[in-house]
Amino acid sequence: METLQLSADAADLDKAAAWIKNGEVVGMPTETVYGLAADACNPEAVAKVFAAKGRPADNPLIVHIADMDMLPELVCEIPPLAYRLAETFWPGPLTMIFKKQDCIPAITSGGLNTVGIRMPAHPAALELIRLAGVPIAAPSGNVSGYPSPTTAAHMVRDMSGKIAAIVDGGDCTVGVESTVISFEDENTVRILRPGGVTQEQLLTIAEHVVIDPAILHELQEGQSVRSPGMKYQHYSPAAHVVLAEGDYAGFCSYVNSHAGNNTYALVFDGEGEGLSVPAMTFGKDDRQQAQQLFAALRELDERGACNVFVRAPEPSGIGLAVYNRLIRAAGFEVIQV
Repeated sequence: METLQLSADAADLDKAAAWIKNGEVVGMPTETVYGLAADACNPEAVAKVFAAKGRPADNPLIVHIADMDMLPELVCEIPPLAYRLAETFWPGPLTMIFKKQDCIPAITSGGLNTVGIRMPAHPAALELIRLAGVPIAAPSGNVSGYPSPTTAAHMVRDMSGKIAAIVDGGDCTVGVESTVISFEDENTVRILRPGGVTQEQLLTIAEHVVIDPAILHELQEGQSVRSPGMKYQHYSPAAHVVLAEGDYAGFCSYVNSHAGNNTYALVFDGEGEGLSVPAMTFGKDDRQQAQQLFAALRELDERGACNVFVRAPEPSGIGLAVYNRLIRAAGFEVIQV
């Protein structure tokens, strides 16, 4: 298949929407990461998403909508808290899990009776959904397990020849996937995957916000996957990644004593002195680290890195999302330095 590279202008979005209407898959920009967009209610189209990614079939997809009128058509039992959260955080990087209507096929929901819904903030994504006239399932547009794409060039690298088209909407502004929540009761939500909306922000609307243990720990055998990003090793470059917790002096000492062929360090902006291995930086604060993390992991592969030691961010604010992506990139290999 030849993959068309499109802009985000009106004519090209019309072309992309036509592909989606015809049951094909299109690379779609969002504010979080680029996604593989297909008609969420068309099981044959969704199957093409799984095939392009090489994604496990029990990993549910998030369904994207363009306005609130689409929500009751896809889900049932919408709690009042969901409307209050939507009023504050939609459009934006928040996915809410509801019981699904029958129009959502099992392949889209990973065999669950629930589905995650979000309204993206990127104008090209919203317009594409409107033009296609269907809810769009759109997981991250990377080969399954590899770092998510935050530029159209990343998508071209992973998906050229596998999908109909890629819409270039510029660099993603958030840089990590959306926060995924479920509803525990009328006043409590559970974060299943941290992302661009933080626990602190959610607490301005919900009385209680619970952090699911699977965010920082591996799921146990037999536990169900309620959200994308929970079960499998994700976001991993070809290089062997180790996450290091502790101060910078301890980090330097450890890395220098374990330096070897094609070993790199991934550190915060302003760091790098005192290391005997090449260093790359990925931002000075949690927001910048979220924006730059996936691009940095991909660049390490381009540089031929074999081993990468990464400075662990503080797991608070959006730093919790960065930490969550890093422990999965490292296959939960975390050391204290």
